[in-house]
Amino acid sequence: MGNGSEPRRSWIIRSAAPGSRTTRLELFYDLVFVFAFLNVTTLTASELTPANLYRLLLVLALLWWSWTGFARMGNAFRADQGMLPLIGVVTVAATFLLVLSTPSAFANSGGWLPGPLVFAACYFVIRTAQLTVFAWADRADPARRRGLRMRFLAPTVATALLVVAGTLPGRLPQERFAVGLQLALWTLALLVEYVAGTVLGQQWWVVLSAGHWAERHALIVLVALGESIIALGLGPKRGLPLTGPVAIAALLGITVVAALWWAYFDTLAFAMEQVLHQARDRATRLRLARTAYTFLHLPIVAGIILYALGLKDLLAEAADPHTPAWGLPLGDFWGAILFGGVALHLLGVAGCWWVALREIHWRLLTTVGALTAVAPFVFRVPELVALIVLAVVTGAGVAWETRGENGHRRRVRQLALEEQIAAEAEQSHWRQQHL
Repeated sequence: MGNGSEPRRSWIIRSAAPGSRTTRLELFYDLVFVFAFLNVTTLTASELTPANLYRLLLVLALLWWSWTGFARMGNAFRADQGMLPLIGVVTVAATFLLVLSTPSAFANSGGWLPGPLVFAACYFVIRTAQLTVFAWADRADPARRRGLRMRFLAPTVATALLVVAGTLPGRLPQERFAVGLQLALWTLALLVEYVAGTVLGQQWWVVLSAGHWAERHALIVLVALGESIIALGLGPKRGLPLTGPVAIAALLGITVVAALWWAYFDTLAFAMEQVLHQARDRATRLRLARTAYTFLHLPIVAGIILYALGLKDLLAEAADPHTPAWGLPLGDFWGAILFGGVALHLLGVAGCWWVALREIHWRLLTTVGALTAVAPFVFRVPELVALIVLAVVTGAGVAWETRGENGHRRRVRQLALEEQIAAEAEQSHWRQQHL
Protein backbone atom coordinates (compact mmCIF):
# COMPACT_ATOMS: atom_id res chain seq x y z
CA MET A 1 0.00 0.00 0.00
CA GLY A 2 2.84 2.37 0.93
CA ASN A 3 4.68 1.59 -2.32
CA GLY A 4 1.57 2.29 -4.33
CA SER A 5 0.81 5.64 -2.71
CA GLU A 6 4.35 7.03 -2.84
CA PRO A 7 4.45 7.57 -6.64
CA ARG A 8 1.11 9.34 -6.43
CA ARG A 9 2.38 11.59 -3.67
CA SER A 10 5.55 12.43 -5.61
CA TRP A 11 3.45 13.23 -8.67
CA ILE A 12 1.21 15.63 -6.76
CA ILE A 13 3.91 17.30 -4.63
CA ARG A 14 7.63 16.89 -5.18
CA SER A 15 9.99 17.76 -2.33
CA ALA A 16 12.69 20.31 -3.01
CA ALA A 17 16.41 19.63 -2.55
CA PRO A 18 19.22 21.46 -0.70
CA GLY A 19 20.46 22.90 -4.01
CA SER A 20 17.06 24.13 -5.24
CA ARG A 21 16.79 27.67 -6.58
CA THR A 22 13.95 30.04 -7.36
CA THR A 23 11.50 28.75 -9.97
CA ARG A 24 9.82 30.70 -12.76
CA LEU A 25 6.46 30.27 -11.03
CA GLU A 26 7.81 32.08 -7.98
CA LEU A 27 9.11 34.87 -10.19
CA PHE A 28 5.64 35.07 -11.73
CA TYR A 29 4.19 35.39 -8.23
CA ASP A 30 6.59 38.24 -7.45
CA LEU A 31 5.27 40.15 -10.46
CA VAL A 32 2.01 40.60 -8.56
CA PHE A 33 3.95 42.28 -5.78
CA VAL A 34 5.31 44.84 -8.23
CA PHE A 35 1.70 45.89 -8.70
CA ALA A 36 0.96 45.46 -4.98
CA PHE A 37 3.68 47.82 -3.78
CA LEU A 38 2.83 50.36 -6.49
CA ASN A 39 -0.89 50.20 -5.72
CA VAL A 40 -0.43 50.62 -1.98
CA THR A 41 1.79 53.69 -2.27
CA THR A 42 -0.27 55.29 -5.04
CA LEU A 43 -3.52 54.98 -3.13
CA THR A 44 -2.03 56.25 0.12
CA ALA A 45 -0.25 59.17 -1.53
CA SER A 46 -3.58 60.60 -2.75
CA GLU A 47 -4.76 61.29 0.81
CA LEU A 48 -2.12 60.66 3.43
CA THR A 49 -3.18 60.93 7.06
CA PRO A 50 -1.80 59.14 10.12
CA ALA A 51 -4.69 56.69 9.95
CA ASN A 52 -4.10 56.01 6.24
CA LEU A 53 -0.38 55.58 6.88
CA TYR A 54 -1.16 52.98 9.52
CA ARG A 55 -3.53 51.28 7.06
CA LEU A 56 -0.67 51.13 4.55
CA LEU A 57 1.55 49.41 7.10
CA LEU A 58 -1.21 46.96 8.02
CA VAL A 59 -1.82 46.00 4.39
CA LEU A 60 1.92 45.73 3.79
CA ALA A 61 2.36 43.41 6.79
CA LEU A 62 -0.53 41.24 5.58
CA LEU A 63 0.91 41.08 2.07
CA TRP A 64 4.30 40.20 3.53
CA TRP A 65 2.82 37.30 5.49
CA SER A 66 1.19 36.00 2.33
CA TRP A 67 4.45 36.32 0.40
CA THR A 68 6.60 34.64 3.03
CA GLY A 69 4.12 31.74 3.23
CA PHE A 70 4.57 31.19 -0.50
CA ALA A 71 8.36 31.41 -0.05
CA ARG A 72 8.27 28.72 2.66
CA MET A 73 6.16 26.53 0.42
CA GLY A 74 8.58 26.98 -2.48
CA ASN A 75 11.51 26.11 -0.24
CA ALA A 76 9.98 22.85 0.93
CA PHE A 77 8.51 21.73 -2.42
CA ARG A 78 9.27 22.18 -6.11
CA ALA A 79 6.90 24.98 -7.07
CA ASP A 80 7.03 24.14 -10.80
CA GLN A 81 6.30 20.40 -10.51
CA GLY A 82 3.23 18.24 -9.87
CA MET A 83 0.11 20.10 -8.80
CA LEU A 84 2.03 23.07 -7.38
CA PRO A 85 1.83 25.15 -10.60
CA LEU A 86 -1.98 24.94 -10.44
CA ILE A 87 -1.99 25.94 -6.77
CA GLY A 88 0.47 28.70 -7.63
CA VAL A 89 -1.77 30.10 -10.35
CA VAL A 90 -4.73 30.10 -7.93
CA THR A 91 -2.56 31.92 -5.40
CA VAL A 92 -1.42 34.47 -8.00
CA ALA A 93 -5.02 35.15 -9.04
CA ALA A 94 -6.21 35.49 -5.45
CA THR A 95 -3.29 37.80 -4.60
CA PHE A 96 -3.96 39.99 -7.63
CA LEU A 97 -7.64 40.30 -6.71
CA LEU A 98 -6.65 41.04 -3.11
CA VAL A 99 -4.39 43.87 -4.27
CA LEU A 100 -7.09 45.12 -6.62
CA SER A 101 -9.54 45.26 -3.73
CA THR A 102 -7.12 47.10 -1.42
CA PRO A 103 -8.76 50.54 -2.00
CA SER A 104 -12.02 49.17 -0.58
CA ALA A 105 -10.50 46.82 2.00
CA PHE A 106 -11.44 49.11 4.88
CA ALA A 107 -14.68 50.54 3.50
CA ASN A 108 -16.79 49.60 0.50
CA SER A 109 -16.06 52.05 -2.33
CA GLY A 110 -19.45 51.68 -3.96
CA GLY A 111 -18.69 48.85 -6.35
CA TRP A 112 -20.96 45.92 -7.01
CA LEU A 113 -18.79 43.61 -4.91
CA PRO A 114 -18.26 44.37 -1.20
CA GLY A 115 -14.61 45.34 -0.98
CA PRO A 116 -13.86 44.24 2.61
CA LEU A 117 -15.40 40.81 2.02
CA VAL A 118 -13.51 40.32 -1.26
CA PHE A 119 -10.24 41.29 0.42
CA ALA A 120 -10.83 38.94 3.35
CA ALA A 121 -11.93 36.07 1.10
CA CYS A 122 -8.86 36.41 -1.12
CA TYR A 123 -6.59 36.40 1.91
CA PHE A 124 -8.27 33.25 3.19
CA VAL A 125 -7.82 31.52 -0.18
CA ILE A 126 -4.11 32.45 -0.27
CA ARG A 127 -3.36 31.21 3.23
CA THR A 128 -5.52 28.09 2.93
CA ALA A 129 -3.85 27.10 -0.34
CA GLN A 130 -0.42 27.35 1.27
CA LEU A 131 -1.41 25.36 4.35
CA THR A 132 -3.17 22.72 2.27
CA VAL A 133 0.10 21.89 0.52
CA PHE A 134 1.82 21.33 3.87
CA ALA A 135 -1.18 19.34 5.12
CA TRP A 136 -1.01 17.02 2.12
CA ALA A 137 2.72 16.49 2.57
CA ASP A 138 2.38 15.80 6.31
CA ARG A 139 -0.78 13.70 6.19
CA ALA A 140 1.12 10.53 7.15
CA ASP A 141 2.61 12.11 10.29
CA PRO A 142 -0.01 12.24 13.09
CA ALA A 143 1.91 14.74 15.23
CA ARG A 144 2.47 17.20 12.40
CA ARG A 145 -1.10 16.69 11.19
CA ARG A 146 -2.45 17.75 14.60
CA GLY A 147 -0.23 20.83 14.50
CA LEU A 148 -1.54 21.71 11.06
CA ARG A 149 -5.14 21.52 12.24
CA MET A 150 -4.27 24.06 14.89
CA ARG A 151 -2.41 26.14 12.31
CA PHE A 152 -5.51 26.38 10.10
CA LEU A 153 -7.22 28.24 12.94
CA ALA A 154 -4.96 31.28 12.54
CA PRO A 155 -6.00 32.34 9.00
CA THR A 156 -9.61 31.46 9.82
CA VAL A 157 -9.64 33.72 12.87
CA ALA A 158 -7.69 36.44 11.04
CA THR A 159 -10.13 36.35 8.12
CA ALA A 160 -13.10 36.58 10.49
CA LEU A 161 -11.53 39.63 12.15
CA LEU A 162 -10.98 41.25 8.75
CA VAL A 163 -14.63 40.66 7.83
CA VAL A 164 -15.80 42.21 11.10
CA ALA A 165 -13.38 45.11 10.63
CA GLY A 166 -14.83 45.78 7.18
CA THR A 167 -18.50 45.60 8.14
CA LEU A 168 -19.02 46.54 11.80
CA PRO A 169 -17.41 50.02 12.02
CA GLY A 170 -19.66 51.39 9.27
CA ARG A 171 -22.69 50.75 11.47
CA LEU A 172 -21.36 52.79 14.40
CA PRO A 173 -22.52 56.39 14.79
CA GLN A 174 -19.17 57.97 15.78
CA GLU A 175 -16.62 57.93 12.96
CA ARG A 176 -13.59 58.41 15.20
CA PHE A 177 -14.54 55.41 17.33
CA ALA A 178 -15.30 53.38 14.21
CA VAL A 179 -11.87 54.06 12.69
CA GLY A 180 -10.12 53.15 15.94
CA LEU A 181 -12.09 49.91 16.23
CA GLN A 182 -11.35 48.98 12.63
CA LEU A 183 -7.61 49.53 13.00
CA ALA A 184 -7.63 47.58 16.27
CA LEU A 185 -9.36 44.61 14.61
CA TRP A 186 -6.86 44.64 11.73
CA THR A 187 -3.99 44.79 14.20
CA LEU A 188 -5.44 41.86 16.12
CA ALA A 189 -5.78 39.85 12.89
CA LEU A 190 -2.10 40.43 12.12
CA LEU A 191 -1.08 39.49 15.65
CA VAL A 192 -3.04 36.25 15.38
CA GLU A 193 -1.21 35.29 12.19
CA TYR A 194 2.27 36.35 13.28
CA VAL A 195 2.08 34.90 16.79
CA ALA A 196 0.52 31.64 15.61
CA GLY A 197 3.12 31.35 12.86
CA THR A 198 5.92 31.92 15.36
CA VAL A 199 4.63 29.50 17.99
CA LEU A 200 2.93 26.78 15.95
CA GLY A 201 4.62 26.98 12.57
CA GLN A 202 8.27 26.50 13.48
CA GLN A 203 8.64 23.49 11.18
CA TRP A 204 8.02 25.72 8.16
CA TRP A 205 11.13 27.76 8.88
CA VAL A 206 13.36 24.69 8.64
CA VAL A 207 15.13 25.83 5.48
CA LEU A 208 15.82 22.98 3.07
CA SER A 209 17.66 25.09 0.48
CA ALA A 210 19.65 28.00 1.87
CA GLY A 211 20.31 29.31 -1.65
CA HIS A 212 16.62 29.37 -2.49
CA TRP A 213 15.64 31.05 0.78
CA ALA A 214 18.27 33.79 0.44
CA GLU A 215 17.48 34.32 -3.23
CA ARG A 216 13.74 34.66 -2.65
CA HIS A 217 14.23 37.39 -0.05
CA ALA A 218 16.82 39.19 -2.16
CA LEU A 219 14.37 39.21 -5.06
CA ILE A 220 11.54 40.74 -3.03
CA VAL A 221 13.91 43.48 -1.86
CA LEU A 222 14.65 44.12 -5.54
CA VAL A 223 10.92 44.30 -6.24
CA ALA A 224 10.54 46.95 -3.54
CA LEU A 225 13.49 48.92 -4.90
CA GLY A 226 11.91 48.67 -8.33
CA GLU A 227 8.76 50.26 -6.94
CA SER A 228 10.78 53.26 -5.74
CA ILE A 229 12.27 53.60 -9.23
CA ILE A 230 8.77 53.48 -10.71
CA ALA A 231 7.80 56.23 -8.26
CA LEU A 232 10.69 58.28 -9.63
CA GLY A 233 9.70 57.70 -13.23
CA LEU A 234 5.95 58.10 -13.02
CA GLY A 235 5.31 60.28 -10.01
CA PRO A 236 1.81 60.45 -8.53
CA LYS A 237 0.11 61.36 -11.82
CA ARG A 238 1.53 58.70 -14.14
CA GLY A 239 4.01 61.04 -15.77
CA LEU A 240 6.30 63.96 -14.95
CA PRO A 241 7.27 67.01 -17.00
CA LEU A 242 10.99 67.27 -17.67
CA THR A 243 11.84 70.41 -15.71
CA GLY A 244 14.94 71.38 -13.78
CA PRO A 245 13.48 70.62 -10.32
CA VAL A 246 12.11 67.27 -11.53
CA ALA A 247 15.48 66.29 -13.03
CA ILE A 248 17.32 67.25 -9.84
CA ALA A 249 14.83 65.37 -7.68
CA ALA A 250 15.08 62.30 -9.93
CA LEU A 251 18.89 62.23 -9.79
CA LEU A 252 18.92 62.67 -6.03
CA GLY A 253 16.18 60.09 -5.62
CA ILE A 254 18.01 57.45 -7.66
CA THR A 255 21.15 58.17 -5.64
CA VAL A 256 19.32 57.25 -2.45
CA VAL A 257 17.84 54.14 -4.09
CA ALA A 258 21.33 53.07 -5.18
CA ALA A 259 22.61 53.57 -1.63
CA LEU A 260 19.79 51.42 -0.23
CA TRP A 261 20.58 48.74 -2.82
CA TRP A 262 24.27 48.86 -1.94
CA ALA A 263 23.63 48.63 1.81
CA TYR A 264 21.83 45.31 1.33
CA PHE A 265 23.30 43.67 -1.77
CA ASP A 266 26.96 44.62 -1.73
CA THR A 267 27.93 42.36 1.18
CA LEU A 268 25.03 41.54 3.50
CA ALA A 269 23.05 39.40 1.05
CA PHE A 270 26.12 37.24 0.33
CA ALA A 271 27.16 37.04 3.99
CA MET A 272 23.71 35.97 5.19
CA GLU A 273 23.42 33.26 2.56
CA GLN A 274 26.85 31.91 3.49
CA VAL A 275 25.96 31.82 7.19
CA LEU A 276 22.70 30.05 6.35
CA HIS A 277 24.63 27.47 4.31
CA GLN A 278 27.05 26.93 7.19
CA ALA A 279 24.29 26.44 9.76
CA ARG A 280 23.85 22.72 10.36
CA ASP A 281 21.67 22.54 13.49
CA ARG A 282 17.94 23.15 13.36
CA ALA A 283 17.92 25.90 16.03
CA THR A 284 20.41 28.08 14.16
CA ARG A 285 18.61 27.72 10.85
CA LEU A 286 15.31 28.49 12.56
CA ARG A 287 16.74 31.67 14.08
CA LEU A 288 18.20 32.81 10.77
CA ALA A 289 15.20 31.93 8.62
CA ARG A 290 12.57 33.34 10.97
CA THR A 291 14.29 36.32 12.59
CA ALA A 292 16.90 37.49 10.07
CA TYR A 293 14.82 36.83 6.96
CA THR A 294 11.09 36.71 7.66
CA PHE A 295 10.89 39.32 10.42
CA LEU A 296 13.83 41.66 9.75
CA HIS A 297 13.28 41.78 6.00
CA LEU A 298 9.85 43.29 6.62
CA PRO A 299 11.30 46.63 7.89
CA ILE A 300 13.86 46.50 5.08
CA VAL A 301 11.05 46.33 2.51
CA ALA A 302 8.74 48.66 4.45
CA GLY A 303 11.47 51.30 4.63
CA ILE A 304 11.82 51.27 0.85
CA ILE A 305 8.04 51.54 0.39
CA LEU A 306 7.84 54.49 2.80
CA TYR A 307 10.70 56.22 1.00
CA ALA A 308 8.91 55.70 -2.33
CA LEU A 309 5.73 57.13 -0.80
CA GLY A 310 7.54 60.26 0.37
CA LEU A 311 9.24 60.56 -3.00
CA LYS A 312 5.88 60.62 -4.80
CA ASP A 313 4.75 63.66 -2.83
CA LEU A 314 8.07 65.43 -3.31
CA LEU A 315 7.99 64.85 -7.08
CA ALA A 316 4.42 66.14 -7.23
CA GLU A 317 5.59 69.37 -5.62
CA ALA A 318 8.63 69.60 -7.90
CA ALA A 319 6.46 69.15 -11.01
CA ASP A 320 3.91 71.80 -9.95
CA PRO A 321 4.63 75.02 -11.90
CA HIS A 322 3.14 77.09 -9.06
CA THR A 323 5.63 75.73 -6.54
CA PRO A 324 8.83 77.71 -5.78
CA ALA A 325 11.95 76.50 -7.62
CA TRP A 326 13.31 74.53 -4.66
CA GLY A 327 9.93 73.45 -3.41
CA LEU A 328 7.94 74.16 -0.30
CA PRO A 329 9.25 73.31 3.20
CA LEU A 330 9.25 69.55 3.59
CA GLY A 331 7.26 69.50 6.83
CA ASP A 332 7.32 67.10 9.75
CA PHE A 333 4.86 64.52 8.45
CA TRP A 334 6.29 63.97 4.97
CA GLY A 335 9.81 64.43 6.28
CA ALA A 336 9.28 61.66 8.81
CA ILE A 337 8.05 59.36 6.04
CA LEU A 338 10.94 60.18 3.66
CA PHE A 339 13.78 60.16 6.19
CA GLY A 340 12.12 57.53 8.38
CA GLY A 341 11.82 55.12 5.46
CA VAL A 342 15.55 55.31 4.74
CA ALA A 343 16.39 55.00 8.44
CA LEU A 344 14.07 52.00 8.82
CA HIS A 345 15.76 50.24 5.90
CA LEU A 346 19.23 50.82 7.34
CA LEU A 347 18.09 49.66 10.78
CA GLY A 348 16.76 46.46 9.21
CA VAL A 349 20.11 45.92 7.47
CA ALA A 350 21.99 46.50 10.73
CA GLY A 351 19.62 44.10 12.51
CA CYS A 352 20.34 41.40 9.94
CA TRP A 353 24.10 41.86 10.48
CA TRP A 354 23.59 41.36 14.20
CA VAL A 355 21.22 38.39 14.05
CA ALA A 356 23.07 36.54 11.28
CA LEU A 357 26.72 37.30 12.10
CA ARG A 358 26.59 38.86 15.58
CA GLU A 359 28.24 42.00 14.22
CA ILE A 360 27.29 45.49 15.35
CA HIS A 361 27.69 47.80 12.38
CA TRP A 362 28.18 51.11 14.13
CA ARG A 363 28.56 53.03 10.90
CA LEU A 364 25.06 52.11 9.77
CA LEU A 365 23.67 53.00 13.18
CA THR A 366 25.60 56.27 13.13
CA THR A 367 24.07 57.06 9.74
CA VAL A 368 20.61 56.46 11.19
CA GLY A 369 21.55 58.71 14.10
CA ALA A 370 22.72 61.42 11.69
CA LEU A 371 19.43 61.27 9.78
CA THR A 372 17.56 61.60 13.06
CA ALA A 373 19.76 64.49 14.24
CA VAL A 374 19.38 66.61 11.10
CA ALA A 375 15.64 65.91 10.73
CA PRO A 376 14.31 68.78 12.91
CA PHE A 377 16.30 71.29 10.84
CA VAL A 378 15.88 69.69 7.41
CA PHE A 379 12.11 69.46 7.73
CA ARG A 380 11.99 73.28 7.71
CA VAL A 381 13.94 73.77 4.45
CA PRO A 382 12.64 73.42 0.85
CA GLU A 383 12.02 69.89 -0.34
CA LEU A 384 14.85 69.68 -2.88
CA VAL A 385 17.32 70.92 -0.28
CA ALA A 386 16.04 68.28 2.13
CA LEU A 387 16.46 65.61 -0.56
CA ILE A 388 20.06 66.78 -1.13
CA VAL A 389 20.76 66.34 2.59
CA LEU A 390 19.12 62.90 2.56
CA ALA A 391 21.17 61.78 -0.46
CA VAL A 392 24.45 63.12 0.99
CA VAL A 393 23.98 61.63 4.46
CA THR A 394 22.76 58.26 3.15
CA GLY A 395 25.39 57.97 0.43
CA ALA A 396 28.22 59.03 2.73
CA GLY A 397 27.06 56.67 5.46
CA VAL A 398 26.86 53.66 3.14
CA ALA A 399 30.26 54.52 1.59
CA TRP A 400 31.74 54.84 5.10
CA GLU A 401 30.25 51.45 5.99
CA THR A 402 31.77 49.86 2.87
CA ARG A 403 35.26 51.26 3.43
CA GLY A 404 35.29 50.30 7.09
CA GLU A 405 34.73 46.54 6.70
CA ASN A 406 38.45 45.79 7.04
CA GLY A 407 38.78 42.95 4.54
CA HIS A 408 35.56 41.19 5.56
CA ARG A 409 33.72 42.49 2.50
CA ARG A 410 36.46 41.21 0.17
CA ARG A 411 36.42 37.73 1.74
CA VAL A 412 32.63 37.43 1.57
CA ARG A 413 32.45 38.57 -2.03
CA GLN A 414 35.39 36.39 -3.09
CA LEU A 415 33.74 33.34 -1.55
CA ALA A 416 30.49 34.16 -3.34
CA LEU A 417 32.35 34.51 -6.64
CA GLU A 418 34.13 31.17 -6.18
CA GLU A 419 30.80 29.47 -5.42
CA GLN A 420 29.26 30.99 -8.55
CA ILE A 421 32.18 29.88 -10.75
CA ALA A 422 32.06 26.35 -9.31
CA ALA A 423 28.31 26.10 -9.87
CA GLU A 424 28.65 27.35 -13.45
CA ALA A 425 31.40 24.82 -14.16
CA GLU A 426 29.33 21.97 -12.74
CA GLN A 427 26.29 23.00 -14.78
CA SER A 428 28.37 23.29 -17.95
CA HIS A 429 29.81 19.82 -17.38
CA TRP A 430 26.35 18.31 -16.89
CA ARG A 431 25.03 19.99 -20.04
CA GLN A 432 27.96 18.70 -22.08
CA GLN A 433 27.19 15.18 -20.89
CA HIS A 434 23.42 15.20 -21.31
CA LEU A 435 22.33 17.93 -23.74
